[in-house]
Amino acid sequence: MTTQFAGVFTALITPFRNNQVDAEALQKLVEFQIINGVNGIVPCGTTGESATLSHEEHREVIRLCVMAAAGRVKVIAGAGSNSTSETIELARYAQEVGADGALLITPYYNKPGQEGLYQHYRAVAESVQIPLVLYNVPGRTGVDLQAATVARLANTANIVGLKEATANMERASSIRKMCGDAITLLSGDDATFLPFLAVGGKGVISVTSNIAPAKMVELYQAWQKGDSVKALQLHEALLDINQQLFCETNPIPIKAAAALLGLCQPEIRLPLTWLADNHQVMLRNTLERLELLPPV
Repeated sequence: MTTQFAGVFTALITPFRNNQVDAEALQKLVEFQIINGVNGIVPCGTTGESATLSHEEHREVIRLCVMAAAGRVKVIAGAGSNSTSETIELARYAQEVGADGALLITPYYNKPGQEGLYQHYRAVAESVQIPLVLYNVPGRTGVDLQAATVARLANTANIVGLKEATANMERASSIRKMCGDAITLLSGDDATFLPFLAVGGKGVISVTSNIAPAKMVELYQAWQKGDSVKALQLHEALLDINQQLFCETNPIPIKAAAALLGLCQPEIRLPLTWLADNHQVMLRNTLERLELLPPV
């Protein structure tokens, strides 16, 4: 099976200005990612504050990203919901506007069992032709997509990948062993990107690459070239920022970091609040060490 989605994919933030989607900043963010070599972007995920986007805004962000990317990189549109019918509707929209794939989070809050998860994903897959990437993040959703269920879904033609955000290498190994190349494994955890590659992962859907895309791409390329020493050096160099971007609930820290870099306005939507002062100081110091901040 050909791997459709491999490499560094950025879980793109959604920039706001006066509590509206900042279309100009969004297009500049996409361009920033492209010129720094990422393989794709993922709008309207957790990092994109999808939970507080209206349906109209959600569609607007997907459409703008597809237009801005203009086929130069892959666009995997966040289309998940805890409602199967709503997920189908969003996945169909992503397909209609030309996204390359759709990212589908496990249904949250209503906490389906493994059979419910299987039926949910099968229903979506049967309703669209677009490639689908499953997304497992039990710390957010309260439900865990088990390896055996992923293996059942791997036989569905347009279910092609899994974003696994448990940071559990044993889990990733089990999925790889059960599914082989039928499912492309993508890390959903920046700090364990390199270990994930070592156990058969093919890439990452990254928060960090919002602000350090070139460094994330360099790590991936080093691994692809067999330069494990360089990959490890880059992994360790990025470890502090990878950890600090989760010092408060994502996307609070990455939004603050992006604002420090001038990539967006310092706005985030309630119920999330702005990064605490002590964490801002820590974040700025780390960005300076990585030479990511623009000159004053």
